[in-house]
Amino acid sequence: MRPALKNGSNAVRTLKRPQALSALQRACIVRTGVYAGPFFAAAIFSFAYLVGSTTAGARPNIVLLFSDDQGSIDLNCYGASDLHTPNLDGLAQRGVRFTQFYVGAPVCSPSRASLLTGRYPQRCGVPGNVHSRPGYAGMPTDEVTIAEMLKSAGYKTALFGKWHLGTIPECEPLAQGFDEFLGHRGGCIDNYSHFFYWVGPNRHDLQKGTEEYWEDGTHFSDIVVREAGRFIEENKDQPFFLYLPFNIPHYPVQGRAEFREMYKDLEEPRRAYAALVSDMDRSIGNILEKLDRTGLRKNTIVIFLSDHGHSTEERTNFGGGDAGPYRGAKFSLLEGGIRVPCIVSWPGEFPQGEVRDQMATSLDWYPTIAEVCGAKLPDRKLDGKNLLPVIESAEAETQHEIFHWQQGDQWAVREGTWKMVLNAKDTDHRKNLEGDDKVFLSDLSVDVTETRNVAKDHPDVVARLTEAHEEWEKEVVNR
Repeated sequence: MRPALKNGSNAVRTLKRPQALSALQRACIVRTGVYAGPFFAAAIFSFAYLVGSTTAGARPNIVLLFSDDQGSIDLNCYGASDLHTPNLDGLAQRGVRFTQFYVGAPVCSPSRASLLTGRYPQRCGVPGNVHSRPGYAGMPTDEVTIAEMLKSAGYKTALFGKWHLGTIPECEPLAQGFDEFLGHRGGCIDNYSHFFYWVGPNRHDLQKGTEEYWEDGTHFSDIVVREAGRFIEENKDQPFFLYLPFNIPHYPVQGRAEFREMYKDLEEPRRAYAALVSDMDRSIGNILEKLDRTGLRKNTIVIFLSDHGHSTEERTNFGGGDAGPYRGAKFSLLEGGIRVPCIVSWPGEFPQGEVRDQMATSLDWYPTIAEVCGAKLPDRKLDGKNLLPVIESAEAETQHEIFHWQQGDQWAVREGTWKMVLNAKDTDHRKNLEGDDKVFLSDLSVDVTETRNVAKDHPDVVARLTEAHEEWEKEVVNR
């Protein structure tokens, strides 16, 4: 038997917040002379955003915060009891926090590509990690990023942080819609020397625009915060899109002295990892404070999420992050590799201090941002869905009836509360699921831990999801 989607299927969405509905009623009455009633509330909601976006100064800024290798529950507001994350917890108090939020892949490059394009990694041409060496292609140049979409709508755009989507000029940030870039193009750097050490030869990987940039000894997070603050100040009188993909808590685990002292009583590898999480939290707090000081906070949508689950690689001391009840970590299509923390905040417009249990994905931010900013969507297949109904109401239906992942020989399908994984890698325990567990089916409504395989009990579900994924594999190559 197939578990039902949360809140049923294809139900007409309505807005819960009286103040929002009242504003939408007024907008509809002014433009049409009638109010159609709650049956058309969702349509009116979208219409009101589009109308508002054409008003000078009304379009919201977008600040997209992207952490690197962060565990599924590694914020206080997600259940961590040993971390100090007051700024991100405060962001959740001023916004909406998602509990079933997924990224498009359990590794860096495809997760970033799907976020920026609203498309499955396979559809946008980045099925796996892009090489960090100079001279390697990455995300195809004909992909339309959020930055390109918003730039066409009159937004100023900037990226300060980690790129990891190609190192040839036509694949670099300035060729993908960003007016400004300062950061590293490869997968990771030393935070102080800004050298990439992990595949020889060692090389310096800090770039400003299209030119190499040196700032020896300055912690990379400080560079990101400084440049973000400058960009906000310089563009406070026009709409902007600011993408800040932090390179932490990804290795190298170089926590600063005050945070090492804060966590001195924790055991390794949690101690070093925790210092990086709090370091990032403080950096984000500085950026939020800048928005407050410039008076832009109420006209800025802030989105925070991680690129995937925590790392258990040797370079990160074999762990440190925490997926809570979820199995797996980075590189795995089990929940701990792809279920991440995600928060969105727009004070005065979006609900505050609320939680959403509906399934949502990082691909959904593309059409959602387009909607609130009044930007024209590109003429191509998008796999993301507009999240506005879910943001507005805990009773809205889940936007995805089915969702797919593919990472090497691993693949997974989520349909309602069913989740099936083939060739799963349990990277948290450093083993592959084999034998009877090669095909692993879970009902997440009763087993979020993915430890009870019910595939033999539901052969009809296994057959249906297998067929659905085979069809998806054929279709997703259509770009």
